[in-house]
Amino acid sequence: MVRAAVCGTEGRQFESVPVYQKMTKEKKLKPSKELPSGFEDRQEKELLIRDFVISNIKEVMIKYGFQYLETPSFEYTESIGKFLPDKDRPGEGVFSFKDENKWLSLRYDLTAPLARYVAKNFNEIPKPFKRYQLGTVWRNEKPGPGRYREFLQFDADFVGTKSLQADAELCILISEILKKCGLDESDYTVKISSRKFTDKLFEELKIESKDKISTILRALDKLDRLGWEEAKKLLGEGRKDKSGDYTKGANLKKDQIKIIENALDSKTPDSEDVLNIIKIFEAYNFKNYKFDPSIIRGLEYYTGPIFEVNLNFEVKNLKGKIIQFGSIGGGGRYDNLVSNFGNLGCPATGISIGIDRLVFALMQKKDFKIKPTRPVIICVFDKSNFKKYIEILNKLRSANISSEIYPGEGKLKKQMEYANKIESSFVIFYGDDEIKKAEVKLRNLKTGEELSVKLENLVDEIKKAF
Repeated sequence: MVRAAVCGTEGRQFESVPVYQKMTKEKKLKPSKELPSGFEDRQEKELLIRDFVISNIKEVMIKYGFQYLETPSFEYTESIGKFLPDKDRPGEGVFSFKDENKWLSLRYDLTAPLARYVAKNFNEIPKPFKRYQLGTVWRNEKPGPGRYREFLQFDADFVGTKSLQADAELCILISEILKKCGLDESDYTVKISSRKFTDKLFEELKIESKDKISTILRALDKLDRLGWEEAKKLLGEGRKDKSGDYTKGANLKKDQIKIIENALDSKTPDSEDVLNIIKIFEAYNFKNYKFDPSIIRGLEYYTGPIFEVNLNFEVKNLKGKIIQFGSIGGGGRYDNLVSNFGNLGCPATGISIGIDRLVFALMQKKDFKIKPTRPVIICVFDKSNFKKYIEILNKLRSANISSEIYPGEGKLKKQMEYANKIESSFVIFYGDDEIKKAEVKLRNLKTGEELSVKLENLVDEIKKAF
């Protein structure tokens, strides 16, 4: 037993507590199995539908003559920082870290990286430059139904042209994509307006402060999702949402808010750019659009026409409750963005779709007949016959039939449980008796039917069922 030293002039002796009693067992902390809010594990059905959407997008983009481009996930924060809050650490809106004294951020959208790419390759790319991109973007903001912190986005842009033909064609190609994905024209509407409308509105309101204008635009950008009464709070003193989070308002006076409300009720476009786009729509015989001055994209870089794609059918959350879903995409003209990277005159216009939001809605609207491919399972009776199992496997795979030798360990019961769990269509039994007869027993797991099939007929027999 360990004893303490003698302390003090009186020579008092203290007996210590045993060391093993002082030591406490450290509890091993287990990592959480839960995901951070705003992030999702995406299962096969959703991913297959997403692949279907992407394949349709690519078909349309090739048809319309766009080039495919990919940019990195990270950019220097200064490349997108013009549109971020002015803070020491740009933590609102983006995910960032500091590297060698420079801030890097996961891209917030695909437009700012495009502007950077165009500026870097200005002399090499054609003008106009028509590009499309599919890529993941990250937003460090509050998530909601079908609204994530990480999501896949599709963008199509014309860079290097002032022609409103480009703006009109973006709306038309988005409509074609949605129809190819299974929606009717009654299921969605392409809404158009112009930033010239808001410029005129701010003149009437006598507001010049960029910060105040930005706050107003952010409030109006939420109009479709929140409704006028809630958006009005953001134009006034501020708004507290259901979770208790408070958003500071623009502090407009009641008469100023009334001016905005009256302006948003306008049904007739009065800006030349919108009127010209409508003429182009008429030439294309494109009718699935609506002028809506309440469509106000909050991003500061839009300079002219703006568009938004809204669904016209009900969308429910995972709890089955009907939700205010908002838009699935939108865009507009941004003639000054590329010039931020240098003295480069390069007008541009673009449109985007939130792929994951679109898939979330499509899965409720349309019964996709997309069936996951499941392998034919070759059961293992005797490992000494493994070479013969591989011969069957090669025969099936050479015929492009998804197949596998049972990949685990266990008796036949466990192998059948695996086949049923993954919803395989067939299992193959190839034991000593079958080997002697040069045939297999083929069981159809959907019907329960079992056949003895000669090896040379196996491929044809399986293909008959598909």
